[in-house]
Amino acid sequence: MEDHLNRRRFVGKTVGGVVVSAASYRRILGANDRIRVANIGCGGRGLLKEALEVRERTNVDIVAICDTWRPRREEAVAAVRDAGGQPPKDYVHYQDVLALKDVDAVIIGTPDHQHCTQLAAAAQAGKDAYVEKPLAMTMEELQKAVEAVKRNNRVVQIGTQVRSWPAPAAAAAFIKSGGLGKILKIEQSRNGYRPYWHGTGNREVKEADVDWNAFLMHAKYRPFDPDQYAAWYGYREFSRGPQTNLMVHFIDLVHYFTGAPYPLRGVGFAGTYRWKDKRTAPDSVEIVLEYPEQGFLTRYSTVFGNSGNSFMKVIGTRGILDITNWRGEIKLIGEGSGEPDKLDPGTTVPPVQPEHHMADFFNCIRTRKSPLAPLDAGWGHSIATLMADLSIQTGKRMIYDPAKKEIREG
Repeated sequence: MEDHLNRRRFVGKTVGGVVVSAASYRRILGANDRIRVANIGCGGRGLLKEALEVRERTNVDIVAICDTWRPRREEAVAAVRDAGGQPPKDYVHYQDVLALKDVDAVIIGTPDHQHCTQLAAAAQAGKDAYVEKPLAMTMEELQKAVEAVKRNNRVVQIGTQVRSWPAPAAAAAFIKSGGLGKILKIEQSRNGYRPYWHGTGNREVKEADVDWNAFLMHAKYRPFDPDQYAAWYGYREFSRGPQTNLMVHFIDLVHYFTGAPYPLRGVGFAGTYRWKDKRTAPDSVEIVLEYPEQGFLTRYSTVFGNSGNSFMKVIGTRGILDITNWRGEIKLIGEGSGEPDKLDPGTTVPPVQPEHHMADFFNCIRTRKSPLAPLDAGWGHSIATLMADLSIQTGKRMIYDPAKKEIREG
């Protein structure tokens, strides 16, 4: 009971828990100054690896590592050292990292339920942040995090790195140029044989190596469970499921392609039909979102149990753009269009090579320009995923009211 109470007191300080003024930690970076970065959450997403890949050309030092699991911390410190950097300091608690005066920015790669709390605290501490998706799991925490970032004028890059891949970047340029005509519908089916969380629970996790209370953060206390720790993707308290995880990349591309900021209406269905175990995230989802102001619909689905029939298509009045292979060739189809300017069979999309997503973040720290996936992109994808998940939970259609910044039944 005492540990539980200590955890509650500790967590109660998290959003405002860095008891120093943000302004005192801000530093003006010159062209030759090295950016000092800390990695909070060193899990399997590989964000530290991405940072190390561009470290030299972006003039970055990884000065601190933070993770609630000892083996992860040790592996991350070794990775920085092996990449030619000085061994970074390592920490268990993110608050200790944010209190460091020699940290300019943080990379947040923690479990989903921690993102907003840590982003808000980082902003209050005067740190710029790269934050993994999804940005938020509730509307309340989303609003607090966004307000903190804007109040402290921080640079934030959302970890929707698919924007920075050649095929989506080329598709965005083609669609924005009017190449598909008016957009009518965008749909994706993203399937797999097993849920992605099955691959994350295969490492032995010992309680002695974990700060369990720090992992839980504001989640309801329960005794240590190595599966909930290692395979947290599969539990609704830590990650809702495909509708707030895999779907983020899809809906973020919808907004990137069309310029639409967020949907206004949405409905979702989900269930566990194939992989029935103690985990609580669904293995099948179907989501429809409406963008009435722009005049198009989106449909997203995931099924775990069969990896076939995965695709992504953008349907316009001039034809269809097939971007199923996000890293490869874009296919254009004019069939089905009755427009006089429908796509010719030989129409191609010229390749585009954007800046590396992590490098773009580091560059924007220095220039103070908006990165490719800015905070508003995180707001937009969060509105979509929150509407979808609330619809799944209530069985009701959800609407978003931009004036009141609230999601409700309707």
